[in-house]
Amino acid sequence: MTEVVTFINQAAQGDMLLTRIDAIPEGAIRVEPINGFYVLAHSETGHNHVTLERPETELYQDPDNAMVSYLRVLSLDTVFEHQRSFDTHKTLKPTRPGVFRITRQREHTAEGWRKAQD
Repeated sequence: MTEVVTFINQAAQGDMLLTRIDAIPEGAIRVEPINGFYVLAHSETGHNHVTLERPETELYQDPDNAMVSYLRVLSLDTVFEHQRSFDTHKTLKPTRPGVFRITRQREHTAEGWRKAQD
């Protein structure tokens, strides 16, 4: 089993940064779960960063920035997992409910900026 790390205000999991914020900004667009999971960050290798679909969890996308989304977490049972059975990132668990900004890290290449390759 993957180690579970608790956090209060900020944590990173691979190329994804979670930061506690006060509220989901106006205009953010609700995202539906896929196969029982909210996909927090798609991985180019298919090993996504996810949390289980729950009635008390909601995911929103920033309409102006594909690198930013928002997650409302109202249950202490919520964890953020990396869907890979080997060389996986540690599972993250907030210590209290709240709203989190999810920021995808980026990297510079010869072609310009892109999402960091996990």
